[in-house]
Amino acid sequence: MTITLITGGNRGLGLEIARRLIDAGQTVWIGARNTVHGRAAADRIGARFVQLDVTDDASVRAAADTVWAEAGHLDILINNAGILGEVTSPEEMTVAHMRPVYETNVFGTVRVIRAFLPLLRAAEAPSVVNVTSGVGSFTLVLDPTTVESQYPLAAYGSSKVAVTMLTMQYAMTIPDIRFNAVDPGQSATDFTGGLGHSVQDGTDAAVRIATLGDRTPTGTVTNRDGVLPW
Repeated sequence: MTITLITGGNRGLGLEIARRLIDAGQTVWIGARNTVHGRAAADRIGARFVQLDVTDDASVRAAADTVWAEAGHLDILINNAGILGEVTSPEEMTVAHMRPVYETNVFGTVRVIRAFLPLLRAAEAPSVVNVTSGVGSFTLVLDPTTVESQYPLAAYGSSKVAVTMLTMQYAMTIPDIRFNAVDPGQSATDFTGGLGHSVQDGTDAAVRIATLGDRTPTGTVTNRDGVLPW
């Protein structure tokens, strides 16, 4: 049975990805900072829970040790945890505005991948799915007809540019693991204030990649409609 871990899996897109993958027959671990909320979410959908704060080295190492001890490997890692941060114009933006966004969205992704590499390498067809965003797409941000062009999200958008490039670098240099990035698009969650398409639509790309098994590609960036413009 496929064993999958989803960071930030206790609500929104992460929780919906978890629910759909459980329905597809996978054993899913929800990683979340808050133990009470994370365990409640996991119990609600029949997932496993592990405390995991992507900004904390000790928490990530402990989560990897827990999954290793109980499962012995990890087939799929989905780096979904992310924050929007304080929205401010580029003119007014400071390093203090950017630092927490990068700590979670970029450094957290690197921290989790690094810790879970041994578990992934113990699987037969390991895969990493990094959640990126269309607001990190130069094509979409510069097209005035897109929703991505309507928001001045310099910190968040640039962090997702980094996530996408990191995904490509991992894919180029670690051939024994498949690395792909997915864009949920603007999805109606607390993260977006309820704006956008359905949460199910927002999870289509991640669920598709996570259910391809040994047919999973590497080095792709997609949304629910296909290749994400870059």
